[in-house]
Amino acid sequence: MEKNTQFVGQSLAFLDAVEQAGRAAELNRPVLVIGERGTGKELIAERLHHLSPRWDEPLIVMNCAALPETLIEAELFGHEQGAFTGAARARAGRFEEADRGTLFLDELGTLSMAAQERLLRVIEYGEVTRIGASKPLTVDVRIVAATNENLPAAADAGRFRPDLLDRLSFEVITLPPLRAREGDVAVLANHFGRRMAAEIGWPQWPGFSAACMAELEAHYWPGNVRELRNVVERAVYRWNEPGRPVAAIVFDPFASPWKPQPLMPVQVVAEGRAMGSPAPVANGHDAVTDLKSAVDAHEAAIVRAALERFRYNQRATAKGLGLTYDQLRHCMKKHGLSAG
Repeated sequence: MEKNTQFVGQSLAFLDAVEQAGRAAELNRPVLVIGERGTGKELIAERLHHLSPRWDEPLIVMNCAALPETLIEAELFGHEQGAFTGAARARAGRFEEADRGTLFLDELGTLSMAAQERLLRVIEYGEVTRIGASKPLTVDVRIVAATNENLPAAADAGRFRPDLLDRLSFEVITLPPLRAREGDVAVLANHFGRRMAAEIGWPQWPGFSAACMAELEAHYWPGNVRELRNVVERAVYRWNEPGRPVAAIVFDPFASPWKPQPLMPVQVVAEGRAMGSPAPVANGHDAVTDLKSAVDAHEAAIVRAALERFRYNQRATAKGLGLTYDQLRHCMKKHGLSAG
């Protein structure tokens, strides 16, 4: 979801999380925001900052998963000139940039153990030492962190420092997924639909047909509000009858009968093969010099894999491949495949 997008929703689960963020905003304590992708974790971080006494100071955002591990510490804590190869000049880190304000650490669970240890020291002592420096700098930063991981489980598994988790979890706000926000799919769909209709110049918003809205409400929404927004905006812009309710939805924009198919390794059955059977071909399409042999070998590999998957139950295999029993038997005889 983009920045400055207002909170939209009416479900109690959603409103409780927003209210919880409003209460926590006033305190100068770390807050941990937990939620699936697309649930609005950055929006909650913005709310925590803008409702806090630090509202007129910087809100610095850092996605911990967006940088390689070798650069994370330099980004967080800064570095001096010549501290490592490529450090042509000194640079302040995110903590220094966020001094007197808020630092939002997204994808916290991806931090290395070394970065976690340094982060813990900053929280405990309020001091940052740039890479290559000998003296620490004092900073006053409120930390809001977010993740879609189960951090207590990660701590139990040794992938996250328990002491850092303790320091960051003064307040934990867990955002509900869209599928748990009763009634909010319709509210959000009409909100995003109305905005998209205005953007493309429709005279009014006609809404969705009853069947279309039923589809939206029945969808699982693994990408949550971000996914819903994309689906709704795509449906509106593709709809060519602005005077009628939108009645067509495409959940998967990649769905197409012409989409590229992954290359599958070609396996040729050696045992029990009759004379004149197709010769093996290389995996890559560029290596094919005999199309018929290549197609036959590919078909044989698919049928053999299906037979193994269904434990050589031929009727189940035929059903799994969309064939009749007789068609499967013919195919097995053609390629010299055994019945198990």
